[in-house]
Amino acid sequence: MILPVDPADHATKEVHAKGATFDQMLVATRDLDPIPTAVVHPCDEASLEGALYAQQNGLITPILVGPEAKIRAAAKAANLNIQGIEIVPSLHSHDSAKKAVCLVHEAKAQALMKGALHTDELMGEVVHKERGLRTERRMSHIFVLDVPTYPKPLLISDAAINIFPDLETKADIVQNAIELAQAIGVDTPKVAILSALETVNPRIPSTVEAAALCKMADRRQITGGILDGPLAFDNAVSKEAAETKGIVSDVAGDPDILIAPDLEAGNMIAKQLMYLAGADSAGLVLGGRVPVMLTSRADGTLSRVVSAALAQLLVHHRLGKGIL
Repeated sequence: MILPVDPADHATKEVHAKGATFDQMLVATRDLDPIPTAVVHPCDEASLEGALYAQQNGLITPILVGPEAKIRAAAKAANLNIQGIEIVPSLHSHDSAKKAVCLVHEAKAQALMKGALHTDELMGEVVHKERGLRTERRMSHIFVLDVPTYPKPLLISDAAINIFPDLETKADIVQNAIELAQAIGVDTPKVAILSALETVNPRIPSTVEAAALCKMADRRQITGGILDGPLAFDNAVSKEAAETKGIVSDVAGDPDILIAPDLEAGNMIAKQLMYLAGADSAGLVLGGRVPVMLTSRADGTLSRVVSAALAQLLVHHRLGKGIL
């Protein structure tokens, strides 16, 4: 016997209009001063347009770092006005990354924005042991998603930098994500440490590491958030799924942050939400001296602008705490 299937049984309804939480973030930046930002090798329409829109929204004061002739040619081809914007000339993309990092050391830039160069080129200079922007914390990437079927911004990490993070690196990944969540207005972020199941199983190392991270939070080795894990994705984001499994948790069903077991899992979770659930995305790399807007060539203007808003909120959050 084949039972009839009601699509509503598994459907998740929209709880807000597409883009609504990103709109709220942009509203939150209105009274903040723009942050000086080195735009690294903006030699194509997408990176120039994103920087200019961020400037027009009062988020950044762009400093264009790249071969001047190529930047001006790209602006002319796209009919973009870059008159009055500072240009720091460079020889090529690698030189652009090097000079952008120098601007941070010279206190002329408070953030970096990736342009038309490979991520490895930019991050190679950012993490350079001698002239880079390292701190005592490992760097990690944080996606911030506006998912129409989820009631608040959802942060996912790490999906772009650390391939197979160990426990110590995961602790930094969590701390970086907590800092960004606080910067966008979440006082005490709820952090779900993901694995394939919600019980500790020695044969699945990510479950053991999830439990260890929670104990590290208990001992204040990780601060500022409420951690729970291991949690499977369903009982992390669904109260009904958590209740069915008998999970009693302040995090399950209501997380602000999802911590993936590795880069592959994090990347797939984020991309699935973008392409199947209609999520809009932005993101930053944290853990260095300044935030890095590590947008993809496939990202649209919205992603670049909201990433700039995140960077602006983070810089002002740090200034308010006396960190910068």
